[in-house]
Amino acid sequence: MKRIAVLASGRGSNFQAVIDGIASGYIPAVCVGLITDNPGAYAIERAKRAGIPVTVVDFRSFAGKQAYEDALLAAMQESGANLFVLAGYMRILGAGIVHAFSGRMMNIHPALLPAFSGLHAQRQAVEYGVKVSGCTVHLVDEGMDSGPIVLQRCVPVLEGDDEHTLAERILGEEHRALPEAVRLFCEDRLLVDGRRVRIR
Repeated sequence: MKRIAVLASGRGSNFQAVIDGIASGYIPAVCVGLITDNPGAYAIERAKRAGIPVTVVDFRSFAGKQAYEDALLAAMQESGANLFVLAGYMRILGAGIVHAFSGRMMNIHPALLPAFSGLHAQRQAVEYGVKVSGCTVHLVDEGMDSGPIVLQRCVPVLEGDDEHTLAERILGEEHRALPEAVRLFCEDRLLVDGRRVRIR
């Protein structure tokens, strides 16, 4: 059975979707830890309720980015996880971490990549005037939301939407897409072929 660790910075609703997927048997794995950069993250409460160990690696407590990255890498290695799931983790991971866990890190992003990468993707979509948006689960590489795409789900952008109403509609699909992608990884059904991720 695969071991999963989740990295989250905020309320952790996608983390909860993974917890629920494991509890129901949909995801054949065990969650071995939550790693957060935010000691005030609500995700910590979710982890405690589920009996999941929490590691706080607070960026503000380190002298610089390299010291933080070293501590984060050590925490990730110590977890012994097969897969690291970035579920609203709001810091870009350095090259050392990306290389250490190449092919073993997934991120969920609230847009149909490669469109609208980075922050405020929902606002970008509304301002651009697109008719369809959605979410993307992708493997993590050194770029900004640029890794090979595992799954995407679409939602319509409705007349009168703002970034908040669109974000809520997308979030519902995130809660379905992320557990599905994690399940596929845990069942060894993902095959990375260059930029393509094939599902066996």
